[in-house]
Amino acid sequence: MPLPQFVPLEHVMQELSISKSQAYALVRTEELRAIQVGGRGQWRIDLAELEAYIERAYAATDAETGRE
Repeated sequence: MPLPQFVPLEHVMQELSISKSQAYALVRTEELRAIQVGGRGQWRIDLAELEAYIERAYAATDAETGRE
């Protein structure tokens, strides 16, 4: 069964090994693009957006450490 295009914030928490508040902070600061769906406004993240965020984080780390 293929992975869904959109995943809940809990998936991001597991993938990045971060807390719920850290995951929400990524969304609130728009470092990680997300959408709200449903009547309760639950956050969903496109897996492509998560991969793009990870690539940007790697690039930022490389720039900080001089590994460009």
